[in-house]
Parts: sequence; C-alpha cells; structure tokens
Amino acid sequence: MKNGIGILLIITVVFAGAAVSCKHIMAITDFGVQAAKTAGIIDQNAVNAINASNRAISSALEEITPEQEYYIGRAVAANILSNYRLWNGSQALTNYLNRICAAITINSPRPEIYNGYHVAILNSNDINAFATSGGHIFITRGLINAAKTEDALAGVIAHEIAHIQLRHSIRAIRTSRITQALVATGAAAGAVVGISLDELTDIFNESVGEIVSTLVNNGYSQAQEFDADNTAMRLLASAGYSPSGLIDMLRELSAVQTSSSGFGKTHPTPAQRITNAERTVGNYSVADTHSYRRARFSLAR
Repeated sequence: MKNGIGILLIITVVFAGAAVSCKHIMAITDFGVQAAKTAGIIDQNAVNAINASNRAISSALEEITPEQEYYIGRAVAANILSNYRLWNGSQALTNYLNRICAAITINSPRPEIYNGYHVAILNSNDINAFATSGGHIFITRGLINAAKTEDALAGVIAHEIAHIQLRHSIRAIRTSRITQALVATGAAAGAVVGISLDELTDIFNESVGEIVSTLVNNGYSQAQEFDADNTAMRLLASAGYSPSGLIDMLRELSAVQTSSSGFGKTHPTPAQRITNAERTVGNYSVADTHSYRRARFSLAR
C-alpha cells in the first residue's frame, strides 16, 4: 500500500512541476487514486489523504496576487529590520538612492508594483543588500561605501530590482508550500491517516514566516543569482547606465568581502558572478556617460 501511495504522490509532483493547470492536476490525480483503489492498492483512508494533498498542492499553485506579494514582502522587511537598524543620517543620500531606483524601474518591464519600489539604508558596515517582493530594497552603509561610481551603485540596486521582478522570493515560497503539503500528507498516509485540509493549510500559513527568514539568511540559488545579474545588466542598459557598472561593483566586493558574512554568505563568489556577467555584457551598446554622474555621486556621499 505504501508503494502505491508513493507512486501517486510522485505523479502529483511530476504534473505540478510541469506547470499543468490546477484543474488538470485534480483530474489526473483523481483518476489515478480511483484506479488504485479499484485495484486494491490503497484503501479509503489513503484515498482521503492523497486527495487532501491534491487539493493542497492545487491551492499552493494558485497565482499570488500583487497585494499578497506586498504583504509577504512586508513580513520579510520586518524580519530584516529585526536584525538591522535603519540609518537616517542623510536624507539626501536616501533620496539619491531612490532616484537611481526610479530611473531603473521606470525603464523596466515592471515599472509599477502594488506599493512601489523603495530604497532604505541599513546602519551596518556589513556589505550586503536585500530586496522583498513588496518592493523594499535595503542597502547597508558598508555596501554603499564600497561603490566607487554611481553606475556601480546602480548595479547593486538593479540586481535587487531584478530579484523582485523575477519573483524569486515568491517562487521559493510557493515551492516550499508544496513541499510542506507533501511531507504532511506523506506522514498522514504512513502513520496519522486522515489529516484534514485545514491542518495542511495551517502548515502553509505557519511556514511563511520561516520561509521569508530563510530567504534572507540563506540566499537564493546560484542560478537565480546569475539570472538576477543578467537581468540587472539589461535594466542598467535600458536606463542608460553602463552594464559593466555591475562588474565594477563585483570587483570591489571581491577585494573587500569575506565568505562568512554579507554577500559572501548568501551569494556566489564575486569571481563566479564576474565570469557569468562577462559572458553577456558585450551584448549591450550604451554610450559612456558616467562622467556626467561623477559630481552628483561625490556630493551625495
């Protein structure tokens, strides 16, 4: 019986991973469950547990609305601010960062999100930056001080905007929610048969806080970081910044950061990211206008 349950759960995961619609997932797995029951592979209790998993997975695959993205992001922001303090030493510098952000986003595929994009400075000498699905972008004083040009600083902001626009945190949340459902239902089928959909929903709700914390502490996958860098260069070029500004920033990070904190803890090494970025930076042709930004960069800092 356990083998039959395992097979049906695998079927469910395969179709979920293939991005089949929730309606089709329900139909496919319902058919498989009934066939297994008729063949005597599973009993009614196992049917109930598998159907609960099916409904929970379908719920997890529902599109997250912009409002939900914002409120999830706000929870992430609250988590960040429980570990860092905001720095309000220069409103002019904060305004400057937000103008850079606006220049990048207004020329991007997603110029508007539910509550807009907002940059704030964290009072830390760590070299780090964070972005939430709610449009909150946090940059440490240490990272700002490491930037040598506005284009390099824009590269950092563009990278964080890329994470938002690529919905990396939302994808991580969705994947984790599906995993939680399968784990819970697998336990139900093997030992505690009859777990309710309400209980599975509670597992999802309770896991959100843990997930958003994990995103901040553990970082994204290497592939997602490379994707964010590639997207950041496109965003920079669209806004008139030099895409190589991101590479310049990575070179600065390579010289000053360690692997045990900040970007080094949650990102691939600067050398890896530079190698990745150099593969495509030549695809962009942007006039070199960084000298016009030199004075305002020096003044803002």
